[in-house]
Amino acid sequence: MAKPSSQQASVLMTLKDEVLDEMKTMEFESEERLNALQSIPLAVLRRNATQRHGVTRFRRGANATELKTEDVETIDLHPILLKDSWNDYARFVLFHEYLHALGNRFHDAAFRRLESMWPHEGHERGREFTQYLRQRTATWLWVCKTCDNQYPRKRRANGRFRCRTCSTILIDVVNAQEAN
Repeated sequence: MAKPSSQQASVLMTLKDEVLDEMKTMEFESEERLNALQSIPLAVLRRNATQRHGVTRFRRGANATELKTEDVETIDLHPILLKDSWNDYARFVLFHEYLHALGNRFHDAAFRRLESMWPHEGHERGREFTQYLRQRTATWLWVCKTCDNQYPRKRRANGRFRCRTCSTILIDVVNAQEAN
């Protein structure tokens, strides 16, 4: 967790207001429980995080079988999500984290049902965001010479991996973006 800059804090507050207003129109949770989400502090993940887009952090010692909103220490979003180009996906990620804060711990069928209630675009951009993060930090591209697929990674493949599409052994190429 990192403390957000004043600009990031401003964007986080706007996102919070937009998402909570939308959740109130969805009427799947009581107004009282949704108002409790208002007091959860928002922060940012480290800039070099590549696997997480957001995280709900619960206080140590919180009862894992009965998570409550007041047990949430903070919700962190990836700082790149705060750029305008990712705004639609950022709202979805915050909605997702608020579902966790409401006590939905696991990504089970009930959680996915609640998550599917999000009425706006952006929910489908998760893979795109992950690829963007990997591309930014990749030292190597694992390249398929048969179908031209590229897999950005931080380590070499050394002939140990095959293309997901055509099963050709992947070749290591230095990532040109990383070299710049």
